[in-house]
Amino acid sequence: MKRSNNSPSQFAICINNCEYPASLELHKVYRVLHDEDAEQDGDLRVIDESGEDYLYPSDWFMKLELPAKVQRALLQASS
Repeated sequence: MKRSNNSPSQFAICINNCEYPASLELHKVYRVLHDEDAEQDGDLRVIDESGEDYLYPSDWFMKLELPAKVQRALLQASS
């Protein structure tokens, strides 16, 4: 798995949680961890409601481009 913690933070909003409603909240913004292998397979590595990172189908999310100030606020809120 090619995962990098040095990549800029990415975020995505959940648009489908039908199979994992306890793990993903619809319309919530989640932190995405860079994982090249997962992306090649059509998945995203997301820190879900458990606080751990798991793979989910990428079409369940829409990636967001957020201003740096918003990204910092989201990262601080999750620590």
